[in-house]
Amino acid sequence: MSTLWTPGGEVPVDDGRDRSTSPPPQGAPNEAEDPLAGLSDEERAQAEEMAQQLAEAREQIANTPASVVVGNHAMGLYELGAIHLSQQPPNLEEARLAIDALGELVEGLEGRLGEHEATLKDALHQIRMAFVQVSRAVEQAEQGGEDAGESREDGSED
Repeated sequence: MSTLWTPGGEVPVDDGRDRSTSPPPQGAPNEAEDPLAGLSDEERAQAEEMAQQLAEAREQIANTPASVVVGNHAMGLYELGAIHLSQQPPNLEEARLAIDALGELVEGLEGRLGEHEATLKDALHQIRMAFVQVSRAVEQAEQGGEDAGESREDGSED
């Protein structure tokens, strides 16, 4: 243990020199060397299979152009916006966030999205148009509900 001088006085600092460097006891699994040491044979096999699948997925992603991966994520944002617009009642704020994020991707990366850029621009246009239509329908329904409520209150309709 060493000390560090500060205006308030010396402060002890653990620099690692006081740590024991002796190996773990004989027969004890060394988790630093084998993170799967405490698992059963079945659990170990499952973990190793999952690690292999993860490595394969990482390799596949590394061999895929980034424009394709970004395009896939953009379409996920499109789907997210569509899901929120289709809720009853529509969740306009959540839809707006997803649509705005899609717009930032597509418009912010213009010219860099590869062969699917036109499709992404079209999808952005379509979801924006859907948002406007749904927003107007919600607004009209709310105004209609208010008008109907006012009519009932003054007794003219029931």
